[in-house]
Amino acid sequence: MAIGAEGNVKWVDGFRGLASSLVVLTHLSRSFDLQLFDSADGEKAIPRVVQYPFIRVLFQGRIGVAVFAMVTGYVCALKPVRLFRQGQQDVAYKSMGKSALRRVPRLILPAAFATFLTWLACELGAYNVAAHCDSWWIRETGPKPIPSLWRGIRSLINNILATWTAGGNQYDANQWTMLPLLVGSLWVYVFLLATGFVRPRYRMMASMGMWLYFVLANNPAMGMQFFFGVFLSDLQNHPTANQWLAERPRLARVLSPFFLVLGAFVASYPEAHPERVGWANSLHNVLVAILPAHSDYARFASGLGVQLIAIGLHFSPKMRDVLSNRAFLWLGKNSFAVYLLHGPLLRSVLAWMVYGFQTLPDTTDGEGKTVHHYTPFPGWMHLYVCLAMWIPFNYACAVAWTNYVDPYCGNVTEKLVRYVLREDQEKPEALLPQ
Repeated sequence: MAIGAEGNVKWVDGFRGLASSLVVLTHLSRSFDLQLFDSADGEKAIPRVVQYPFIRVLFQGRIGVAVFAMVTGYVCALKPVRLFRQGQQDVAYKSMGKSALRRVPRLILPAAFATFLTWLACELGAYNVAAHCDSWWIRETGPKPIPSLWRGIRSLINNILATWTAGGNQYDANQWTMLPLLVGSLWVYVFLLATGFVRPRYRMMASMGMWLYFVLANNPAMGMQFFFGVFLSDLQNHPTANQWLAERPRLARVLSPFFLVLGAFVASYPEAHPERVGWANSLHNVLVAILPAHSDYARFASGLGVQLIAIGLHFSPKMRDVLSNRAFLWLGKNSFAVYLLHGPLLRSVLAWMVYGFQTLPDTTDGEGKTVHHYTPFPGWMHLYVCLAMWIPFNYACAVAWTNYVDPYCGNVTEKLVRYVLREDQEKPEALLPQ
């Protein structure tokens, strides 16, 4: 999500911005309408409009994480691939080394600061309303305060470390993606290091070989996406492929909408009970036929859908221009901040707006057992009015983060990189053994 200067590709920024918005929508859906993720509300129920194919992609939002992973692979590979094709392998390796160094603090510092803020909010009682509301998802993903200051500080440190060691963070569950995104970017750099002198066509075959490996390894959300992004960066820098597109504009205009529509349809696969509706059941049967046994079909559907959409974008420069307009670029600029902040703001500010500040006290039944009472949902119209104010507030906080916190983290990162890099040599040592 957070990328360096080598990733300054406009349509990719817009694509990532759209994905971050879908992640916000999916967490709102999980908070207030969990049944939306089923193909229908019941075995014999008629699907609602938001459960129709294509429309449900906006709200079930699994596609967002797959986009982040694919963009990470694409961005990490883009500059090295261009330099490889120009025969500047030493320059590419030096660039990759700097990028790999930057990526670690560039992800860790903002995530750690966001964890500190949500920990502080938790200890000050900001999530008390969320813990007593009738939304199962908000309650279960919200952190619990720790009465002891020392234990609370230790919990903060443990969770900051756990984000990068165990892939979990009880103060912000959304940070589970941070570790695989960091590891995936390093996989890509190692792959590029190994294939820098390989002919482009064989590097593209190798990247698709890695793609197939992660298909067989049942890793559709991350691993499969990283190396499809590498393949796409090579494809878009391949002269033969670009010439083929330039000579067949009419065919490209047909292929682009075909892949875009097909990708959105595949990504519409419901999270549960595909057998309840005909289109989802048919899609399920296709996935069962082409994927290894016991695959995560929902994640595979989102991952394959993103890749089909990316192919559609490859065939259509005009669609890439759409993703490069000001609105999508603005979303992309603030996407990392939105991802880090929307969860804590949902469990605090939005919970206050929807449920108020009063909570129902627990009681004891006749057997002496504690009975928890949860504040009931006030209704959809109330929620819509709250969202009309909360969504702009969420993005306002993201803009403040992007303008103040992100540059500070960037400055610290650059100081660290300059401190550890060997820039005192007039001629750099050979990066590979001669």
